[in-house]
Amino acid sequence: MSTPDPMKGFRGVMAGALLIEAIVVALALLVVHRTGGGLASWKGVLVGGIVLGLILTCGLLRFSWAMYVVIALQVSMLVSFFAVPELGVLGLIFGLVWTYLFWLRRDVAKRMAEGRLPSQQDS
Repeated sequence: MSTPDPMKGFRGVMAGALLIEAIVVALALLVVHRTGGGLASWKGVLVGGIVLGLILTCGLLRFSWAMYVVIALQVSMLVSFFAVPELGVLGLIFGLVWTYLFWLRRDVAKRMAEGRLPSQQDS
């Protein structure tokens, strides 16, 4: 019997966070539609591109470099504050969420290396 991979479950948590973030950012399209010149404007394309990036990144989480893609998406949301302030605020909120998730990921990896996870204990 093989031991469960805790990082596999954690990737599921990160994928769920990305999907929730994509849904919330997609709701910003409604704001852009009303105030930013429509969905076909560059602001609408910016928000739509970030939503698409968030959704596509869910499938890339099995690769170690996907964390850099997540960070790049968060930074792009923060930088877009000057174009679409609502998106920048969401970038700040989800930036805090991802900071916590990366801290948890580091903690799980540390516990794995030390052999302190419940799945690594003898029953």
